Amino acid sequence: MHKVVGLMLKVWEDNNAWEWALAGAVAFVILVVSVGTRRWVRKRHAALRATARVELAEVPLQIASKTSNLFLLVGALFVGLSLLVLPTQLRHAASVVFTVVGFWQLGVWGSQGVRAWIWARHQVAGAAPGGLGIISFVGRLVVWAVIVLLTLDNLGVDVTTLVTGLGVGGIALALAVQNVLGDLFASLSITLDRPFVPGDFIVIGEYSGKVEQVGIKSTRLRSVNGEQIVISNADLLRSQLRNFGRMTERRSLFTLGVPHETPRDKLERIPELIRAIIERTEKTRFDRSHFARFGTYALEFESVYWVLDPDYARFMAVQQSIYLAIHAAFEREGIQFAYPTQKLWLAGVPESGLGLGAQKQ
Repeated sequence: MHKVVGLMLKVWEDNNAWEWALAGAVAFVILVVSVGTRRWVRKRHAALRATARVELAEVPLQIASKTSNLFLLVGALFVGLSLLVLPTQLRHAASVVFTVVGFWQLGVWGSQGVRAWIWARHQVAGAAPGGLGIISFVGRLVVWAVIVLLTLDNLGVDVTTLVTGLGVGGIALALAVQNVLGDLFASLSITLDRPFVPGDFIVIGEYSGKVEQVGIKSTRLRSVNGEQIVISNADLLRSQLRNFGRMTERRSLFTLGVPHETPRDKLERIPELIRAIIERTEKTRFDRSHFARFGTYALEFESVYWVLDPDYARFMAVQQSIYLAIHAAFEREGIQFAYPTQKLWLAGVPESGLGLGAQKQ
C-alpha cells in the first residue's frame, strides 16, 4: 500500500498542473468523441436493419455498436496517461490493463461478428437456422478460446503446455465421437454449400420427399405418401442428389405414331400442327418436332417442349391441354393414330379363298 502511494506521489511531483490539465482534457475529449461516435453507429445500424434489404454496411456497424463503455473509458485514460511522465512500473501496469481490456473487447467484436454474419447469411440465403446455430456456437467458441490464450500469454503465463494438452484432449475426444462429428461437419457443409434448403423436393437414391428439417445429425424428408424419412447427414452427402426445388421449368418429350399408310402430304403437316398447338398454349416454349423413325407398327414423330413453370400439377394440366388439342387436330385432318398391328401374307390360296393348303410367310 505504501509503495502504491509512493508511486502516485512521484507521478504528481513529476508532472506540473498544465501537464495534468492537458492529459485530462485529451482523455475527456477522446471519451466524448468515442461515445458520440458509438451512438451514431448504433442509430445508423438500427436504421439499416429496419429495411427489408440486407445492406453491406450492416455487419461492420453491428460489430462496432457493441463497443463497451469500459473499453472506451480505459482507452481514453490510457491515451491521457501516455502524455504524462510515469514510472516504469506504473506505465507497464497501465499497458497490461489496456491490453487485457482490449483483448476482451476484441472477443466481444469477434463474437458479434460471427453472430452478424450468421444473421446476414440467414436473411440473404435462407440457410437452415439449426445448422447456422451450430456454426455460430463453434465460431464464438473459437474466438473466445483464442482471446483467452492471447490474454494469458500477455500476462506472462506459459500457454504452451495448455495448448498441447488441449490438442491431445481434442484428438482423443474426436476419436471417441467421430461418427457424431462426421454428421456434424456434414450438417455444416449442407448449411454452407446449400445443396438444398427446407421446402425443396429432393430425390436421393430410392428415397424422395420434401425437406422438412436439417438437423445436427440427420435430415428429415416428408415423402409424397406422407411418411417421414430420416437420412444421416454424412450418408446424404455421399449420395447423388436430385433437387427439384431448384427447377425453374420442366421439359417434356413425347412420341406419337401414325400408320404406315398415311399419305406423305399429311406426314409433312404433322410437325407444323404440333408446333402451332404448343406455341399457342400458355406458359410453354416450343423446342422441336420431327419425323423421327420408321417404327415396327407406325411412323413415329418425336416432339419436345418446355413448360415455364416448375409446379408438377401445372405441368400435367398443360400436357393434357396439348394432347387433347393434338387429338382434335388429327380428327379434323383425317389423320389416324397407329396401334400395334401385324399383317399376314398367305401364299397358295385359291381364288375362291376356300383352299386349305394356305401357308403363312
